[in-house]
Amino acid sequence: MSPNSPALHYQAYQALADLTTPARTVARALAPWLHHSLFWYPHSRMLRKAAAACEVIALSGLTHHRPPFGIDAVDTDQGRCRVVEEAVFATPFCTLQRFRREPAIEGQPKVLLVAPVSGHFATLLRGTVQTLLQDHDVYVTDWHNVRDIPLSEGAFDLNTFIEHIIRFVDWLGPHTHLVAVCQPTVPTLAAVAVMAEEGHPHQPRSMTLMAGPIDCRINPTEVNNMATSKPIEWFERNLIGVVPLRYKGAFRRVYPGFLQISAFMSMNLDRHKESFHRMYGHFVEGDTLKAHGIKEFYDEYLAMMDLPAEFYLQTVRSVFQEYLLPRGQMTYRGRPVRPEFIRRTALFTVEGERDDICSIGQTLAAHDLCSKLAPYRKQHHLQAGVGHYGVFNGKRWDRQIYPRIRDFIHAFDE
Repeated sequence: MSPNSPALHYQAYQALADLTTPARTVARALAPWLHHSLFWYPHSRMLRKAAAACEVIALSGLTHHRPPFGIDAVDTDQGRCRVVEEAVFATPFCTLQRFRREPAIEGQPKVLLVAPVSGHFATLLRGTVQTLLQDHDVYVTDWHNVRDIPLSEGAFDLNTFIEHIIRFVDWLGPHTHLVAVCQPTVPTLAAVAVMAEEGHPHQPRSMTLMAGPIDCRINPTEVNNMATSKPIEWFERNLIGVVPLRYKGAFRRVYPGFLQISAFMSMNLDRHKESFHRMYGHFVEGDTLKAHGIKEFYDEYLAMMDLPAEFYLQTVRSVFQEYLLPRGQMTYRGRPVRPEFIRRTALFTVEGERDDICSIGQTLAAHDLCSKLAPYRKQHHLQAGVGHYGVFNGKRWDRQIYPRIRDFIHAFDE
């Protein structure tokens, strides 16, 4: 095995993580005690610096477990409602989580929010879920970390993803609406096309595709150019590792989470350094509100899961290099995926003006693919002033994008 092999990199990362875990554990335990001591010595600069340093050290490593959604209540037109999270259906690779409002409101549209399998956990869509809950019965695909899934459960590839969407929609039954964010827009469109061609009785009433790479030939971004700059063999040779023996998914080939976050952070390394510096400074100055805002972001951002190698490589090749779906060459279980068969499922697409991951036009391309869908069943929204994450999170999502999606879903729920 080459010394530069990603398999050895994974072992080296795990060894380093094991060595540094005690320091992070101590810092995590010590920080609250130091903050509490400031009650008695509020002017102690030394205590503030020590507490701030502990907060930084505690946050400096990755976690590979899903953070909690933490959605306990939601504000609605009927007042504040309690929210109960419950697992309602599960496979070895995913749990379908329902966010049930109490008291329940009969007749609200069922929305299946399809989360990406892209390194971060489904909790990255916490804000999306919180907003959708105002007017919908919300279900979320909570994908599992494959390093915790035994090899005996089989492989997870693009076909498996599409199959999961079909199974979940079938389980939810009629009157289901799909909302897919970023990467899963492609398998979501494919799943609806397969169901349409089969004449499935539970075809979704609508699908909303948000900031997704339907056709990456349009206005290529830096991410698109990076995917096409090297052959697929390079990605397999340099990015695919093997899960260590200590985990249930031992020997499973994966794109490791630590490599993913390294790539993410290297794109804006100075900004991340500055964020940690500002967090330290806010804690030292006693501005805990701003400090905890940064800390909460990185608690989520540094929670990573490994990606199945077969799924990652297929996605890079078929979506970002060969553009199989827009070229009419994508297949599911050996059969062509034909979006032109979609006639019953209404289509809404959303893009962000400043999106540097899925640029303007890439998601809109779904309208041309669904060529037999009646014009009144298609809508598109280009949101001014937002980047990729602003499409599904933040003030403009809440105030400008969500109302359009809500009205669209309710219009086709009858």
